[in-house]
Amino acid sequence: MSASTAAGSAFLPEDGRRGRESGNGTRATSLLSRARILTAPIMRTAVDTLPGDLRSMAAYHLGWCEAGSGSTLSGRGLGPALVIAAAEAAGCPAEGATHAAAAVELVHNFTLIHDDVMLGDLVRHGRPALWRVWGVDDAVLAGDALHSLALWTLCDGPRAALSAVARLEDAVIELCLGQHHDLASEDGLDFTLDGCLEVLRHKSAALLGCACAVGALCAGAPSEVVAAMDRFGREVGIACRIVHDMRGIWGDPARPTRPVGSDLLRRKHTLPVVAALNSPTPAGREFAEIYAADRPMDQATAAHAAQLIERAGGKAWAQAESVRHVRAAAAMVAGPRTGDLLALAESVVNRER
Repeated sequence: MSASTAAGSAFLPEDGRRGRESGNGTRATSLLSRARILTAPIMRTAVDTLPGDLRSMAAYHLGWCEAGSGSTLSGRGLGPALVIAAAEAAGCPAEGATHAAAAVELVHNFTLIHDDVMLGDLVRHGRPALWRVWGVDDAVLAGDALHSLALWTLCDGPRAALSAVARLEDAVIELCLGQHHDLASEDGLDFTLDGCLEVLRHKSAALLGCACAVGALCAGAPSEVVAAMDRFGREVGIACRIVHDMRGIWGDPARPTRPVGSDLLRRKHTLPVVAALNSPTPAGREFAEIYAADRPMDQATAAHAAQLIERAGGKAWAQAESVRHVRAAAAMVAGPRTGDLLALAESVVNRER
């Protein structure tokens, strides 16, 4: 496998796109489901080693039970699917990468727990966030425990390697840096598109880059392939975050708990918001006045603000930027076994179509 722009041919002209997207959407759904099925037993085994309340907290956050009992859901799982797809593209069977995939998912969930605490998010997967049930202190400890379990799980795999452990921990450090910059930006620093994208390169791209790189390491791939996989995953990660930000403004049909304007109610400075704030259009100026106003944002105002962002070009910019990053990802990899990687990448932007 080698880096090549030829992979960009996966993105068809408009008249030929719909059938291809439908097929790749089905393929991506299957890959996500397979990753969840393969990693679930490994993650459960790991969580079951935790003592007492830590085990209960981790199980609750992962969606395996309510505070008492009963199964719920646990998210999309793009990271684990990318680990397995990258491993297979580099010549490793899926079974050889499942521990690495589970480790990436455990790290992802450790960051979600800490994010909810730091940002004060009340809801995760449609129910109270972990810190709302057990308190801030215990939530931080549960997140730390998942981080440790991720390392334990990665080292317990059939293809454990020090290089994979180093990659995972480098990603965690980069995630911390991205979170630091993200929190600093919300404290009143100037908002620019370049600044927001720089935060995403650390916060949202690091773990998916790591996922693809670790998958390649499971296959014993050469350094140039590992590097290409890392770049691929980072581009997908940025696109994924942009789509996430769009759904925080214009709603997510798959998540009724995330209605139109959910991020606007908190005045979050996501990429479409920053694009609109920097727009010289009348809609952009009106939106900037609303966002700067020192009064609570209600649902009606948030819905109007969402319309202004779209009229100011924020939505179109975000859509084009997400596609640009997925195309950049596709240019990083080429070869007879990269179809699953490309299908997963395309599924990120196709969720908005």
